[in-house]
Amino acid sequence: MSELSNLISDLVAIDSVNPGLVPGGAGEAQMADYVAAWGRANQLEVAVQATVPGRPNVILRAPGGGGGKSLMLNAHTDTVGVAGMDAPFSPVIREGRLYGRGAYDMKSGLAAAMLALKATQSMQLRGDVLLSAVADEEYGSIGTEALLADWTSWSADAVLIAEPTALDISIAHRGFVWLEIETQGVAAHGSLPEQGIDAIAKMGSVLVELAALDRQLRAKPTHELLGSGSLHASLIQGGEEISMYPAFCKLLVERRTIPGEGDAHVLAQAQRILDDCAAADSEFQAGVQATFSRPPYAIDAAHPLVRQLQKVATAHLGRQPALIGSSWWMDSALFAAAGLPTVVLGPAGAGAHAREEWVDLESVAQCQAMYTQLAAAFCA
Repeated sequence: MSELSNLISDLVAIDSVNPGLVPGGAGEAQMADYVAAWGRANQLEVAVQATVPGRPNVILRAPGGGGGKSLMLNAHTDTVGVAGMDAPFSPVIREGRLYGRGAYDMKSGLAAAMLALKATQSMQLRGDVLLSAVADEEYGSIGTEALLADWTSWSADAVLIAEPTALDISIAHRGFVWLEIETQGVAAHGSLPEQGIDAIAKMGSVLVELAALDRQLRAKPTHELLGSGSLHASLIQGGEEISMYPAFCKLLVERRTIPGEGDAHVLAQAQRILDDCAAADSEFQAGVQATFSRPPYAIDAAHPLVRQLQKVATAHLGRQPALIGSSWWMDSALFAAAGLPTVVLGPAGAGAHAREEWVDLESVAQCQAMYTQLAAAFCA
């Protein structure tokens, strides 16, 4: 096997299931140990950054000679769970594909970034090239939040995230807001309808209006790459027992957002629905709050970083990569919110979060070459 496939295999063989997603998951400590040891063995500067106990980030640096811009490559070290998978940590290569948990999302991108960083050491660049291997992207992004909280220690001017994109360049993705809506009723024995108010039934009108809002959003796409926002009802609970009118009903809603839609905008939409329901029903009482959110991300297609990556990728691939929007959330939004130009480019494959996960090894090798060439151009 090649140095690249060996490295991906080593990373996939490490159990780094996110304990935020799977209670008792191994976490990222062993991955951090491996990346740090690899960095030291390859004469790179190594920093291990604490986040929460047992889940560190690792930052590798190939220092430049001074006077140039610095580029940070970024990848996360955690994976989702492995329920239903056969031998998830025993990587197998078949017909140019490497199989195993994290092969696609995103230990292959991490491996490509590690080898790109190694290659830049002999280029006599003026700027630093860095790699941040961060914890917890799949759940709470505590790794990238810690990285950005101490950003002056790293001082990169731009970021490339190695998430899988099938060799296209992602310049936008949706964000999300989690909402909690609760309707209030009056508890009473089931035989006394004149005394009770059914909080679960009251939620029915809210669900109807939420579904209508989702249809309205998706019928009028406004973003060139992402289309529209959306929403769905995720979880619902309420009541005390079958023979009682329920005094409460709680609904959890996920609202996916596009650039220009912030928390206040989403909350205002939900509050209007509750106000309309109250106007139509004198017994209706409800409240809404946002419990968690992550912003959407976008970088201008004409930004110099995007143009530079397009030029590098076109020269390497023999075609101009598409500028795409991604439907899922990534840490790119946090870097962008901190004012850092950020682009996303990674390998081809399939099975992120699925029972069978694989990455196309040739596409990873192409990523390695493009990361190296972008660093050479950006940090010259």
